[in-house]
Amino acid sequence: MSTLPVVFSAFQTRKMDLLSNKWIINLIFCLFFIASLSGDVGVLHVLESEANLDWVLKTGPNPPYMVILDSTLFTRSIMMKLKTGSSRVAGVVVVAPSSNPAEGFSPHTTCPNENSGVYSESYDPALAHCNVTVWNPLGNGLSYEEYDFPMFSLKDDNDTQAIKQCYYNHNHVVNGSSPQYPLCAMQLYSHMSAVTDTATCMRRNGINFSLNPEIVCDPLGDFNVLASTRPLNYTDKGHKMGESVVIAAARLDSRSFFFDIAPGAESAASGFVTLLAAAHALRNATQEAQPNRNILYAFFQGETFDYIGSSRLVYDMENKQFPLDLDNVHSVVEIGQVGLHGESKLWVHTDPVSRRNSSVNEEVEKLIRNLNSSALNLNFSLQEPSFSQPLPPSSLQRFLRARPIPGVVIQNHNSAFTNKYYESMYDNAEYLNMSYPPNLTPEEQLEYVTDAAKALTEAATIVARALYTQAGGSDPIQLQNINVDSQMVTQMLYGFLVKSNNSWFQQMVPSDFAIHLRERPTNFYVGVTQQHSEPTLLVQYLLANLTGTTVNITQDNCQNQREGEDDKESKHIYSYMWVQGAAPPNSTERVAFCVRSTVRLSKALSPAFDLEEYTSKDYSTWTESRWKSIKGRIFLVASHELEMLTLGVGVAVLIASLMLTYIISSKADILFSSGREPTAATY
Repeated sequence: MSTLPVVFSAFQTRKMDLLSNKWIINLIFCLFFIASLSGDVGVLHVLESEANLDWVLKTGPNPPYMVILDSTLFTRSIMMKLKTGSSRVAGVVVVAPSSNPAEGFSPHTTCPNENSGVYSESYDPALAHCNVTVWNPLGNGLSYEEYDFPMFSLKDDNDTQAIKQCYYNHNHVVNGSSPQYPLCAMQLYSHMSAVTDTATCMRRNGINFSLNPEIVCDPLGDFNVLASTRPLNYTDKGHKMGESVVIAAARLDSRSFFFDIAPGAESAASGFVTLLAAAHALRNATQEAQPNRNILYAFFQGETFDYIGSSRLVYDMENKQFPLDLDNVHSVVEIGQVGLHGESKLWVHTDPVSRRNSSVNEEVEKLIRNLNSSALNLNFSLQEPSFSQPLPPSSLQRFLRARPIPGVVIQNHNSAFTNKYYESMYDNAEYLNMSYPPNLTPEEQLEYVTDAAKALTEAATIVARALYTQAGGSDPIQLQNINVDSQMVTQMLYGFLVKSNNSWFQQMVPSDFAIHLRERPTNFYVGVTQQHSEPTLLVQYLLANLTGTTVNITQDNCQNQREGEDDKESKHIYSYMWVQGAAPPNSTERVAFCVRSTVRLSKALSPAFDLEEYTSKDYSTWTESRWKSIKGRIFLVASHELEMLTLGVGVAVLIASLMLTYIISSKADILFSSGREPTAATY
């Protein structure tokens, strides 16, 4: 710590014995070290109702309190009161529920990505700031408040019940009387390095006073996952003459109040699973009868945090850092929240401002007609909202900020979101209606086609057929043969929203990634830049398997991105992936193989960090603090008087020990001297 050299120099001027000097210095160092490790400590209090807040904020005699509350009390009203009285609050622990609240809950804002979309003072101000449509009316904004105390989430399991029992045994108020010591207390460790804002922490990252400078925060970011129906040469950047591309987009990320619980079932998974299924259904059709236009599948990361992924792709296209530019983009089809919850209707959203351009409007109308014709003979209908309604939060808005591009966003809502749990821990498999009959094994659940899978299969079929037509495909037989496999859709939903460690996912991934498959739902939080998150890698592997082809080459050649020893060109247009495959019946040995595809990862880092514009109004500037290990513990704490008595006795013993050490050290030559024998002793 920076104060230690000062402490050292102060003691080195004293004429004390080296032994006692080191002893005191080590003691002070230990005190500093212990202080640096201490977390937030408070007396446990289980909040039973909002009326019970007075005990925490006013009348309780033993502040600060560590408040434990069930999810039903995790509301804006209660949290704002705790925030206001934060001097008496040491921390908050939220007990996650076993089922979703019927009334809905969204800790996001009512106007997601309000300042980073297309609608602004320069692009139809009347549509900016959700003036026309409040997209997320249940949003309470809790995720965007600043709190002066740590907040943890716990599962409602045996450990949580033990914590509550400790409270009821020692701290529970009976008949209005104060609880008696000892009291049950909790300590939460959640030290974070960054402070203030992104500009401040990035500036501190750049301060270099040592060989190993401390990084206090990292930009949010990951990688976009891209693939095309015709290969692109990624060494040749910029405009491609004669190339016209339809972008089929979906977002990969979600969030909740707690960073490690971001299931994103409807907000993210429903859209990208639909696009993955559509891409698979198009594989044969686009290979056997290539449409005139290329289709670029784009799975964007970081869209929750001001469109990190899509804004990066647009930036790269504008600055010749991508194999295409915006002139090559014919149109955009984006799949958003398409979980249907028993409905059979989807809504096709468009931008009213760009449609004032007659050529853009003409292409948008063609695209809508393609979608409607694709829905014929299916149990779905497509409808358009009011022409004057703006686009909902979507990646398409970032393309429109650059130029007027024809595009649509397919959603399950007309105006406000139907998602009652937008960007919350309740946006999960339960909400998407992924229910299974009782007594099914995990393998049977993996194969069981849920109602959610049936609905998304229909939606994906519409998307696949519309993309084929939009890309210029005209073969009516091929069009009718484009059908999505409901079995595959249900397997993807199970893998992302129930547990990724299943037999189907295991076949699709390399052996070194298989150990990272989990017995839990995927966390769709974007994380920090230059790290491959779990959903990014899973979508990369799935997209490669679903759109690529198996090639008969060796593992060494496959992993070295080549089809032969002398092949130097294939790696520029294809990617190669050695996946572990399935084990044949009655065998434990998997049959691995090589998949060749057009799948690529592209950087999903906000351009603001490359440009060092940390207060940018044009690009996302979200960062995440570095932190130490996160943990907590409970213990019994004695009364203040007993603590003071113990401290006093300890200080007295310390002072006596120091004095005794000093006296013994100063008189050491007398106390420990030995008599000398005479030089001429006679025996």
